[in-house]
Amino acid sequence: MWIQVRTMDGKETHRVDSLSKLTKVDELRVKIAELFKVEPERQRLFYRGKQMEDGHTIFDYNVGLNDIVQLLVRQKMAPVDVVKSKDKEAELSDSDSGCGSTQSESDKSSTHGEVEGQTAGTSAQANTPELIDPGFGFYKINELVDARDLNMGAWFEAQVVNVTKTPKTPKEEAAEAQPAEEEILYHVKYEDYPENGVIQLLAKDVRPRARTVYQWHQLEPGMIVMLNYNPDEPKDRGYWYDAEIQRKRETRTQREIYAKIILGEAGDSLNDCRIMFLTEIYKIEEAGSLGDAPAGSESPLKRSNGPECKRCKDDPNKNCQWCNCHICGIKQDPDKQLLCDECDMAFHTYCLNPPLTSIPEDEDWYCPGCRNDTSEVVRAGEKLKESKKKAKMASASSSSQRDWGKGMACVGRTKQCTIVPSNHYGPIPGIPVGSLWKFRVQVSESGVHRPHVAGIHGRSNDGAYSLVLAGGYEDDVDDGNEFTYTGSGGRDLSGNKRTAEQSCDQTLTHMNRALALNCNVPVNDKNGAESKNWKEGKSVRVVRSCKGRKHSKFCPEEGNRYDGIYKVVKYWPDKGKSGFLVWRYLLKRDDDEPAPWTRDGKERIKKLGLAMQYPAGYQKEKENKNEVEEEATPSKAKRKRKSQASETSKTSPGKTPKKIKVEVYKLSQEQKSLIKNDKPNKKLWDEAMESLSLGPKFLSKVEEVFLCICCQEVVYQPITTECQHNVCRECLQRSFKAEVYTCPACRHDLGKNYSMSVNKSLQAILNQFFPGYSNGR
Repeated sequence: MWIQVRTMDGKETHRVDSLSKLTKVDELRVKIAELFKVEPERQRLFYRGKQMEDGHTIFDYNVGLNDIVQLLVRQKMAPVDVVKSKDKEAELSDSDSGCGSTQSESDKSSTHGEVEGQTAGTSAQANTPELIDPGFGFYKINELVDARDLNMGAWFEAQVVNVTKTPKTPKEEAAEAQPAEEEILYHVKYEDYPENGVIQLLAKDVRPRARTVYQWHQLEPGMIVMLNYNPDEPKDRGYWYDAEIQRKRETRTQREIYAKIILGEAGDSLNDCRIMFLTEIYKIEEAGSLGDAPAGSESPLKRSNGPECKRCKDDPNKNCQWCNCHICGIKQDPDKQLLCDECDMAFHTYCLNPPLTSIPEDEDWYCPGCRNDTSEVVRAGEKLKESKKKAKMASASSSSQRDWGKGMACVGRTKQCTIVPSNHYGPIPGIPVGSLWKFRVQVSESGVHRPHVAGIHGRSNDGAYSLVLAGGYEDDVDDGNEFTYTGSGGRDLSGNKRTAEQSCDQTLTHMNRALALNCNVPVNDKNGAESKNWKEGKSVRVVRSCKGRKHSKFCPEEGNRYDGIYKVVKYWPDKGKSGFLVWRYLLKRDDDEPAPWTRDGKERIKKLGLAMQYPAGYQKEKENKNEVEEEATPSKAKRKRKSQASETSKTSPGKTPKKIKVEVYKLSQEQKSLIKNDKPNKKLWDEAMESLSLGPKFLSKVEEVFLCICCQEVVYQPITTECQHNVCRECLQRSFKAEVYTCPACRHDLGKNYSMSVNKSLQAILNQFFPGYSNGR
């Protein structure tokens, strides 16, 4: 992906390419330094009012494709005589330790101020607290360690909050029988169990944080390691224990390790335990062994403990508001529970206030406490607050360092189709047959096929709304007006694979069942079914991808093309070429618009002026890459490339040599009558009607003209103000509740007692142009 970086004065703008969503802010600074010739430490980056800090990714700030990041350049500071102040600090510390005298409180505060001034430039952005050396013991205050639980004998990730010495008895002082390390108490706080408070442990129960994972070939019998084991449920994830490897076994298909689990220092142990998590076996770090490494640095991998719910320990007989309904905590009716897309908590539909009678159809649902996310509000000078939603994502808890990638599928949508609901059957208004998009993410933005990667979009209890033909299955047969489609599933996609060989039978569940529901016949999950009146079935939008070109001549040569409405004629189970059972579907075209590969379809595409649609800034990025390549190539190759470019530009679909007259958008008599009745908006309709000659782009103009300035969506239940502006009734009511009695667009005073009457003519015509756009509003 790419973004734009612009200076605060707007005089200089550069494009930063080859980014991914997981690019760190500090990595972005390095790229900006090459373009703007500004050192990373002098850069202050802002996006949508938030200052971007090192350590975060651009995904954390929701930076999208071609978005603009503002750059504020810090002025160069005058050099500071750091050596002199350091010498003074060393002098003070030498005198303090050598003479045994103590500093006064004023001396300490002044020294602390000097040290703080020296380190302000380096430690201001540090995420970890400063380490404090108590002067004795192996570990410093605020250092990250592993601490043993004295009851279980397991080790947990903890942090040292204080270090003290145990008082000696007169006999011990005389005999000096107790070792020095036994006299030191470490006050630790468990990271995952803050409710336990601060625990005092001896040195033998504290050790450096484990950070080295053993590879399979490094493990040998007799080694003492730290691993994860559950004594009660050996196959489930448990806690972290010391263990002695007893035997190691490897076959062609599996690896096994058996170990003796050491349960604390009392000598209790469990023999011959099979270890389930072989890729999570850690080396035990000894005190003082990490002297070369930065003290207190975090382990590169965050260890996972079991059970999943730390409150109820997964006890089925215990009510829990964290792993079940967040209101009642009763573990019942899982089919009537809603998961909040923000906090990921579950709620019974009947426990909500007011209660819900059914599961909402919206893709996203938020509980009453998360409807307005205050965690995203950042005040001036504050760093980014952690988003609850992102903290629950798999990427937040994953130990993998693998980047998502720099492809367009990883960019995410820059806009969303709101003119129809997500469960809309049939064509999308303003998108004719033959529309072309370069990338799948653009198809998702248009609303034709919403998933970025999945081939079928639907719901197993409703039906399928759209599908993509991309040649992913060897059993697909495409004849244009009808095709045989293979269902999804039956492949092992572990390891983040996009595709794989068929490895098991498909079942008529999930998306396969959704597509079967479109057939005008009761579902038969054993033998399939065939509809006698297939045209009465539910419609499916079909998109053909250029990836299927190697199997089908009807697929486009480039990008993704909308080919119209198809219906499911029949579906049946069959043995595929891989030898496994697959579900197959026969679909036939049922669309009034001509198919794009026919002569009539090609003529219509020309009349409508349809061309390949690219993301914002994509063609400019291509031109920049070509310029760089031309600079690096010899002069003959340059001339040859320029001549080829001129030839292709003549024949490219995007640049037509002759201006073709686009077919005018046709309004029905009812639509014309409704527009005529909307007299308060006559001026706006006159402006919109000028775009009728642009064909399908007319609806885009209507969407632009009747956009609510508050919610930035097409106005719903529109209030046409006396100053000729349109705003949603709910948006205006919210403004009045905040005691703002002016027009949101022009600040014209409407008065406290303004009558909010809905413009019914405008609402009726907008419902015709954008059917179902009011869903969920």
